[in-house]
Amino acid sequence: MRTFAPSKIIHQKSKMINSLPHIHHTACGNFFLLAGPCVIEGEGICFDIALRIKEITDQLQIPFVFKGSFKKANRSRIDSFTGIGDRKALQILADIRENLHVPVVTDIHTEADAALAAEYVDILQIPAFLCRQTDLLVAAAKTGKMVNIKKGQFIAPEAMKFAADKVVQSGNNRVMLTDRGTMFGYYDLMVDYRGIKRMQETGLPVALDITHSLQQPNTSEGITGGLPQLIETIARAGVAVGVDGLFLETHPDPANAKSDGANMLPLDQLEGLLSRLVKIRQAIK
Repeated sequence: MRTFAPSKIIHQKSKMINSLPHIHHTACGNFFLLAGPCVIEGEGICFDIALRIKEITDQLQIPFVFKGSFKKANRSRIDSFTGIGDRKALQILADIRENLHVPVVTDIHTEADAALAAEYVDILQIPAFLCRQTDLLVAAAKTGKMVNIKKGQFIAPEAMKFAADKVVQSGNNRVMLTDRGTMFGYYDLMVDYRGIKRMQETGLPVALDITHSLQQPNTSEGITGGLPQLIETIARAGVAVGVDGLFLETHPDPANAKSDGANMLPLDQLEGLLSRLVKIRQAIK
């Protein structure tokens, strides 16, 4: 087996992030933030969420990428909400990018999704369950967009270099990795913070998905649960160990969100949380 060569990917994480339009690392060296609702529910609510996050991150000098899934392809039940229509949702993401001057990220699940979503967004995100799917990774790579690969709940951190290498060997060195916990029994996940450092050894930017690390999937009711009371605990620890970025889903009314409401941070709590996290970042610097 060929040896993975981090030097062929990137040595300067800030150079990769700065290659996105409208996003720059700040003098204080803050973490970057991928944040937004779980799924695109409609134009008005998504613009409101994006605008509020932008106001907060501009004030705190946090590089911000707006996140929203244009469709949900991995719901527990067939009657779960999956989206408002692919192109309609993608156009909302593109409009947010154009009007608020922030880059945007969305999930893809098939090779056809890669080509479609690339017309509208800056970053293509590979869901954790699909991080070994070679055809999907190659299709994402060939769009030329940055590719964010979430670590599978069943994969060791060190093994993620092989997923990244599929993108690189397909001609795209714009790759980042995101940890989202590891299965710990049927209904629970745990974050191994050693894994962040191990994935950073690839030379790639590494983010921590706070939201999905607190999921409680596979419940007997067919509805994913969560532990939102631990959002700040997980986030503080990630920043303390030096993660490059954070992934966080937020909503003004999580109880009535169309997807993943059990894990999301209420939007009115975001400013306080990020303010405290920035202080931790500054302290460890």
